[in-house]
Amino acid sequence: QVQLVESGGGLVQAGGSLRLSCVVSGIDFSEYDIGWYRQAPGESRELVAYITRVMITTYGKSVEGRFTISRDNAKSTVYLQMTNLSADDSGVYYCNAPWSKYSTTMLYDWGPGTQVTVSS
Repeated sequence: QVQLVESGGGLVQAGGSLRLSCVVSGIDFSEYDIGWYRQAPGESRELVAYITRVMITTYGKSVEGRFTISRDNAKSTVYLQMTNLSADDSGVYYCNAPWSKYSTTMLYDWGPGTQVTVSS
């Protein structure tokens, strides 16, 4: 069984930073491209950042220059370093493996996510 477990969220002041982690089990992690997604209440889930198995990265326009995605294949973990956070970054953050970079179809069930709340 594949499991995606996110952690690292919390409450942070505007302008602050957080580092999220996503631990993946049940697959050969190094063979998969992984994305970070977020969803605010009443809004659609959006792609935040994406990293391929060969370390190519892509960022959403709203976070480019502020967020950094990385991965450690030895730990089967993908990270999201978030800096200069604003209230618009608040939401539940999830990781998953999409069918392709911008696909809304995921290979696996969503995990629990981790809540990020940025005070204004």
